[in-house]
Amino acid sequence: MSLHDIILLLLAGFAAGGMNALAGGGTFFSFPALLASGLPPVTANATNAVALWPASLAASWAAREQLRPLGRYVIPLIVMSLLGGLGGGLLLLAGGDEIFRRLIPWLLLAATLLFAASPWLSKLINRQRTAGELPPHGLGSHLSHSLVAIYGGYFGAGMGILQLAAFSIEGHPLLRANALKNLLSSTIYSVAVVTFVVAGRVSWSELAVLLAAASCGGYAGGALARRLPTRWLRWLVIAVGAGMTAYYFLTT
Repeated sequence: MSLHDIILLLLAGFAAGGMNALAGGGTFFSFPALLASGLPPVTANATNAVALWPASLAASWAAREQLRPLGRYVIPLIVMSLLGGLGGGLLLLAGGDEIFRRLIPWLLLAATLLFAASPWLSKLINRQRTAGELPPHGLGSHLSHSLVAIYGGYFGAGMGILQLAAFSIEGHPLLRANALKNLLSSTIYSVAVVTFVVAGRVSWSELAVLLAAASCGGYAGGALARRLPTRWLRWLVIAVGAGMTAYYFLTT
């Protein structure tokens, strides 16, 4: 890496960690920075997935109290997440850099729209606050969670918003939906990360810089969370996502 690449990744990692702690959307900073540092698209995405992995594990562990009463209910969900995450990761590796490069603007567009729509999705989720019976795992549930898992293994930005929406529509209360989202996200990231590491598509030097900067950014973001208007930060993420989407549509 050149000094320019190191500085770019330090700034992007710090911004990504801070934004994830404040409003979400850190991928819009870290993934384009990895591309700009010269990594091939698939390697950039794989490295970004590994960088997000520890945070997903931590979130899943933090929500463990909400998951314990669910017992065997989570087993089919975990199986679908494992298979979907593996399938998405293998699909990314099989498609190669050229196909993924052409899909980048469309994936960024989808993630930007999901992030922009998250307040409205949150209103839908917040209506499901009262605890109720666990909804059955029907065909629609299997299909929706499998598709989200494949998307998560392939790219992943906005995956959590999709999962929360799916669980809310099924009738899960907010706390349970969030705990299930954290569990499945960590499962999908785990199997995708193993797939990328075994395939040798992770760039460890860029990853080390990104993780160190993101950790510092996450700490700073957590300290500032109560002082900065979340609405301004959300609009910043949306603006960055829209700008990156437009840029890759023009250059791809």
